[in-house]
Formats: sequence, structure tokens, C-alpha cells
Amino acid sequence: MKKVFKLVDLDCANCAAKMERNILKIDGVQSANVSFMSQKLMIEADDERFEEIMDEVVRVCKRVEPDCIIKR
Repeated sequence: MKKVFKLVDLDCANCAAKMERNILKIDGVQSANVSFMSQKLMIEADDERFEEIMDEVVRVCKRVEPDCIIKR
């Protein structure tokens, strides 16, 4: 499944790159792109586990950028 999510309060491009690297390490994620300029997250992951994977994505992103919110 491939989805795009709006990001709120992503403060810097470096944080976006760190978030993307950490998301790509999550089991079940085929691809991910975090764009600082458009404030969007594009992710492709296993259909069966998508919600579980997104929960982990939120945890990973909060560690890098605590103020950033992923609009689900």
C-alpha cells in the first residue's frame, strides 16, 4: 500500500532526512520519502501490517522531531 501523509511542524531538512533513514529501517517498509519542502511523507509498506507500521513510523519520527505531527 502506498500513501501520502501531511506533516505539521517539520522544522528542518536534516530532521526530514533522519526521519526518512529511520523509517526505511522499519520491517515491512518498501519505500519512504520525507519532503521538508512540501511537508509530506510518502510511504509504501505491507498492506496487512500498514497500521502497525504507521504506529512505528510515528514513534520513530517523534524521536527525531518531537514537535512534528503526521496527519493520519
